Amino acid sequence: MMNKEAFWQAMQGLVYLSSCAVNQTVPDAQKIAALDLEQLYEAADRHMMTSLAAMALESAGIHDPLFTQARGKAIRKTAMMEIELQNLLSRLEQERIWYALLKGAVLKDLYPAYGMRQMADIDLLFDADREKDIRHIMEELGFTTELFGAYNHDVYYKQPVCNFELHTELFDATEGKNLHTYYRHIREKLLKDDDNGYGFHFTHEDFYLYVTAHEYKHYSSHGTGLRSLLDIYVYLKAYREQMDLSYIRAEAQKMGIAAFEETNRELAWNLFSGQSLSEEQQTMLQYICFSGTYGNLKNTVQNQVQKTGKKQYVFQRIFLPMEKIKSYYPFFYRHKLLIPFLMIYRVVRVLTADRKKLKKELHILHEQK
Repeated sequence: MMNKEAFWQAMQGLVYLSSCAVNQTVPDAQKIAALDLEQLYEAADRHMMTSLAAMALESAGIHDPLFTQARGKAIRKTAMMEIELQNLLSRLEQERIWYALLKGAVLKDLYPAYGMRQMADIDLLFDADREKDIRHIMEELGFTTELFGAYNHDVYYKQPVCNFELHTELFDATEGKNLHTYYRHIREKLLKDDDNGYGFHFTHEDFYLYVTAHEYKHYSSHGTGLRSLLDIYVYLKAYREQMDLSYIRAEAQKMGIAAFEETNRELAWNLFSGQSLSEEQQTMLQYICFSGTYGNLKNTVQNQVQKTGKKQYVFQRIFLPMEKIKSYYPFFYRHKLLIPFLMIYRVVRVLTADRKKLKKELHILHEQK
């Protein structure tokens, strides 16, 4: 396990290799020689960017076994998920269910090489009125239902590596009122695909806004990783000249993320195009680098305490707000008289299965001013 200074050095190396990979330039031999490949791998793995780093290193003639294996796994996983996605889309067409691809399912094709952009799952928006039909289809295709009807997306898994998150809505009410309200009727903004019967897609501006809003959701709660920032750069590189920036700014303002959108966009562009960063951008970059792909508990506690104060944070952790009960425990939301039993269940769970997490959370909370 690296210390903070070593990890930051490794992350700087990963930023450099990322820039080389997506801009299709060969890394400088001296800079490559200065890298500790073991530490670089650990940093890249935390941000789900080992395949990208492998491709950048290989372009400079460096074939490290760990990175080579990671690249191979990423390519195989992408191929398997694409096969399953095409099977699903074929069924959606047959059953006349409208759908739209989200996030990595679109972004991966904008990277210069196949498998460069690693994916944890496939995300797709679909007609919420057909949720039960979708479950039937997924199970017929060999998927196991991991989560259904309890959140704004259902989760399905098929061995060995296929995770699908199928969304009835883009944002849940617990993820921010502005985002939930803005995206509640997003279907009205989607454009019909030309090459199928029931597929839809975003405009370039609206897809960028959704990816940014999704990044903000993670950034402002538990943090988000370097891959998300690179996604923004890759998308801008592909469509920046075609997008209406005044529209983007106006819509970001409606969502309450205008300041984040601007700073994040400028950071992504400056960082991966080799330009200097402002002090604000440097601070933002460090937060992102130390967050990892999916953020961490420290960020979650700090961000929530900053929003609500320590006392309110503790109160809401003990007594869940009703909108969170609705999302996380729908059975108890439907049977509100049983909510006291939910509190008992949560106490028992935190004192048994989640004891280590509770101890860590209390330690972080104690450090907050």
